[in-house]
Amino acid sequence: MQQETQPIDRQALLAKANQLIRDHEDTLSGIEATGVTQRNGVLVFSGEYYLDEQGLPTGKSTAVFNMFKYLAHELSDKYHLID
Repeated sequence: MQQETQPIDRQALLAKANQLIRDHEDTLSGIEATGVTQRNGVLVFSGEYYLDEQGLPTGKSTAVFNMFKYLAHELSDKYHLID
């Protein structure tokens, strides 16, 4: 059985996501979700990935990826985008 989700606009969802980032015990300074899309019912967050000069991931890139994955798990079951 599929769970009902609440409608939410992009800005309100980003505000909730960024509050979750700030409240998370494993967050690193500077991580922020600046965009979100919805694909097949999953919310996909985006922002700065802290790549190096060659465009390769850094240690902070992994932390950002994991945080955005956490947001997708936490928020996709609760909300769907309306804009």
